[in-house]
Amino acid sequence: MSAPLYTLDILRLAASLGGQPRLTHPQATEERRSATCGSRVTVDLSLDAQGRVAEFGQDARACALGQAAAAILGAHIVGRNAAELAEARDRLAAFLGGARDDPGDWPGIAVLAAARDYP
Repeated sequence: MSAPLYTLDILRLAASLGGQPRLTHPQATEERRSATCGSRVTVDLSLDAQGRVAEFGQDARACALGQAAAAILGAHIVGRNAAELAEARDRLAAFLGGARDDPGDWPGIAVLAAARDYP
């Protein structure tokens, strides 16, 4: 493990998380929990007529890395469609798993590179 997991950029992003409260009447809700650290993130979405994210809310009870990832997602998810979200998810997973050299083109996602060195 060569680099610290909680870089200054990660900590700044984690501290910036907020302003996206859970939606009152979402069309979809998903919750994920990390088996590694116990972090939990709940996401609410509503889509527009074209299938793009129109409204987004979340509750991230997570470590700094999870909060930073949630902040990155929240900053850029509105206006994206399911295919774009799936592609970003798959690219990031491949990057973190060592199968790709770059994390993809989701804005700000490269800041999570430090997580590659940790299981």
